[in-house]
Amino acid sequence: MDGDRQGWRQCLLSGAVFAVCMVGTTLPTPLYGLYQDKFDFSELTVTVVYAVYAVGVIGILLLAGNASDAVGRRPVLLWGLGFAAASAVCFLCATALGWLYAGRLLSGLSAGLFTGAATAYVMELAPRGGTSRATFVATAANMGGLGCGPLLAGVLAQYAPWPLYLPFVVHLALVTCSVAVLLRLTETVRERRPVSAVRPQRPDLPPRVRAVFGPAAAASFVGFALFGVFTSVSPSFLAHSLDVHNRAVSGLVVALAFFASTAGQLAVGRAGTARSLPLGCAALLGGLALLAGALHWNLLPLVVLSALVGGVGQGLAFRGAVSAVAQASDADRRAAVISALFVIAYTGISVPVIGVGLLVGPIGLEGAGLVFIACMALVVSAAGVYLLRRPVPAAETSGARQGGP
Repeated sequence: MDGDRQGWRQCLLSGAVFAVCMVGTTLPTPLYGLYQDKFDFSELTVTVVYAVYAVGVIGILLLAGNASDAVGRRPVLLWGLGFAAASAVCFLCATALGWLYAGRLLSGLSAGLFTGAATAYVMELAPRGGTSRATFVATAANMGGLGCGPLLAGVLAQYAPWPLYLPFVVHLALVTCSVAVLLRLTETVRERRPVSAVRPQRPDLPPRVRAVFGPAAAASFVGFALFGVFTSVSPSFLAHSLDVHNRAVSGLVVALAFFASTAGQLAVGRAGTARSLPLGCAALLGGLALLAGALHWNLLPLVVLSALVGGVGQGLAFRGAVSAVAQASDADRRAAVISALFVIAYTGISVPVIGVGLLVGPIGLEGAGLVFIACMALVVSAAGVYLLRRPVPAAETSGARQGGP
């Protein structure tokens, strides 16, 4: 009993460290408008600053996605916290636009190191037989941390002094505490190898995976793209089109999408992979339709509903996608296949978002948003129809890796 209690304590503490790291990746979201006023840059630049994060995530996934299997979980997570701290310092020192690019890139490196390593670490620290509960801890830490970032920054920016500094000071303090906690946790990789053993991972798709991978990747792409647009440009839409200038409200709207994704991911355990992917596609389509209505009629309740429905759809689709491709892969190729899925998913939070930024100038934010919605609706509809006609086999989802922007 004491051993179980100790195991759950360490599992929860590692989950808290995971959440702190993910908080930093979305912390700047409600602050972009203030940076626009300070540095006088366009909506396109906002989307590019946001998308630089994906470059860091994808780079780490390809170059060192399996590093924690070789050198151990704690060293990799300590590096991740180091990048998170460096990102916060960049935002604190921001006197020009280049600091924002550097901060977002470092934040992406941090998230890329944490996504796989921290999920595995949380699950390995749990007592035997606790895989399902540990998966809940990892899911809640990942998506909950992403949701708490804009909420924390929005509240501090609205109701506390130094809106462009205090959120990052608070995060630095949380990162410092996380380092202290991590150093007291048990290492779970017993046979560690030198750093030279880490090799770049080339995304790989064995023939038997390809039929499942296409629709799974399309649904993941749309889910992450929806999150990308919410996180990068929704505060601007709320301020300019809906006259909502309260940054706490802007942060809350973005946070709701991530919290809803947590609920969607947890629902996969009951719905099963075979149903969660098409259900996720349907919910994503509903979220896109609600967002289109919000843009057309300038209604805040529709923005909130689109965050909730789209968030649930993203959670269902992405965890279902990871489970589906993992089940279809051989054990010795699984990591490479999942890495390929993550690369496509994180491409979704960069390319479409920059496309929206490019269209804002000629056709306005609402028009750019509607073009984005139409394109994503076509992609997710095609994936959903394919999955209804050729459903994926049922799979065990409790051990699937989770993720988010």
